[in-house]
Amino acid sequence: MFHEVVADGAAEAESDTDEVTAAALLASFETLVSEAVTEAGRDRIAEETGVDGDAIDAAADGTVAALRLEDGAAIVAVPSDRDVDTVVAEVRDHLLMGMATAVLDVDTLAAAIDADLTGQEVQQALEGRAPMTLGQLAEIMAVIERRKS
Repeated sequence: MFHEVVADGAAEAESDTDEVTAAALLASFETLVSEAVTEAGRDRIAEETGVDGDAIDAAADGTVAALRLEDGAAIVAVPSDRDVDTVVAEVRDHLLMGMATAVLDVDTLAAAIDADLTGQEVQQALEGRAPMTLGQLAEIMAVIERRKS
């Protein structure tokens, strides 16, 4: 889901000779999440996910930068009938594999993103011990994708 957006963004960037940017990835995340709300309906999302109503409203409006990864994953999992834990695990696996391929450590990654996170905080977010927003996810994924190419 979210990691598939990154793969699509990287392919587009290669064809356009542009770099993958956090803004482009975040825009794709916004589309993914808002379309999931539209497809499944706000009531079904609220009933099946337990995500806060304000967060669902923001997601429906396409404002997802502050939305937690787990909430975004829960929303996009509903219309696809996917398990939310699997979606989150796939994202984390994609991040860790990307870091290994790009030869990035958490301190280098923290220094390369605009989010005010230390290397330790990035590590905790990657491991799921601390919350990560979709905005932070977009920044982290963009850095990884640029370093891999």
